Amino acid sequence: MPINIFNEQHDLFRNSVRRFCENEVAPYALEWREKENIPRDVWRKMGDQGFIGFWLDEEHGGAGLDFSYSVIMVEELCRSGSWGLNTGYSVHNDIAMPYIDMLGTPEQKARWLPKCCTGEYLTCIGMSEPGAGSDLAAIKTSAVRDGDDYVINGQKTFITNGHNCDLIVLACKTDPKADPPYKGVSLIVVEDGTPGFIKNRKLEKVGLHDSDTAELFFDDCRVPAANLLGKEGDGFKPMMTNLQQERLIVVVAYIALLDRMLEITVDYTKTRTAFGRPICSFQHNTFKIVEMATEIEMGRTFTYSLLEDYLSGEDITRKVSMAKWYLSELTNRVAYDCVQLHGGYGYMEEYEIARLFLDARVNTLGGGSTEIMKRIVGKMMGLGED
Repeated sequence: MPINIFNEQHDLFRNSVRRFCENEVAPYALEWREKENIPRDVWRKMGDQGFIGFWLDEEHGGAGLDFSYSVIMVEELCRSGSWGLNTGYSVHNDIAMPYIDMLGTPEQKARWLPKCCTGEYLTCIGMSEPGAGSDLAAIKTSAVRDGDDYVINGQKTFITNGHNCDLIVLACKTDPKADPPYKGVSLIVVEDGTPGFIKNRKLEKVGLHDSDTAELFFDDCRVPAANLLGKEGDGFKPMMTNLQQERLIVVVAYIALLDRMLEITVDYTKTRTAFGRPICSFQHNTFKIVEMATEIEMGRTFTYSLLEDYLSGEDITRKVSMAKWYLSELTNRVAYDCVQLHGGYGYMEEYEIARLFLDARVNTLGGGSTEIMKRIVGKMMGLGED
């Protein structure tokens, strides 16, 4: 389908990003995965190229571009083979930084955003806790006002960029007695090195080994009250609003993942032979490949229609929740079938399809599980509670 959100300026940007990925990402992607770490100088290099925070105004280090350029970044990073870098990049550029831009005071923006754009600072968002994932109103991490400071106590888990972060936008309870509970949620920026901010451990995951995912503790962590983003007790609504963009950017990544899995599988089945002929020529295998290609193309059409709606300012909550659950499930179905078409080699991690199979599994969990997405859509359709 024609993609109306891109023009010649976008093409120039894409070419620049693609060259960067070919030179600075693709040759090292497997090494980063094996070492379970992405060097910090990669972020500096992306910052030098203007690939971070380009949607900000020039005063804060950006170029005044829109979300469509984030789409290009994600597509090209996924194409390069480092799904961990793409995950960390999306959290930094499209999830955490926007809170500072949207809610920050002029002083906060001037203090943090330029360094985020250069790659000197790496950010993350601290929402999930051991007992509160999708139910953000139920978080337990507390922030108690004490003079000119907040004293923070609690724990966060599954935090992308958490181990290497310089700043965390932390969701916490400033009023545990608020009724309803979400009115007690606030957002506070905590800086690396703050006493009581403890980066406990990097979590061992099934896939995405090059992505930094951490468990964090806050033990009488004293943070200046000036680090509060927005007003006290007003943190919940911005999180709900920003989840639209968060889920849209991961859906874009799903399409890129689907494209890559199908591409390498088609190539493999054309060259791998059985009984004297390419395995793609057997009718069952042909049908399976065609079915996958058709579903991917349908998902792409839906995704780009959502992008157009979002860029025009429409509320896409219902549709992006649909896309999130459906396409995350599709990545897992396609991963399964692509591994099957590779035969025994599909089970070997030296083959890219095996690594993508592992990486895809988190899609139905992270950023809102399939079940939560269906619950959101069901409520918006007037189907009520569980």
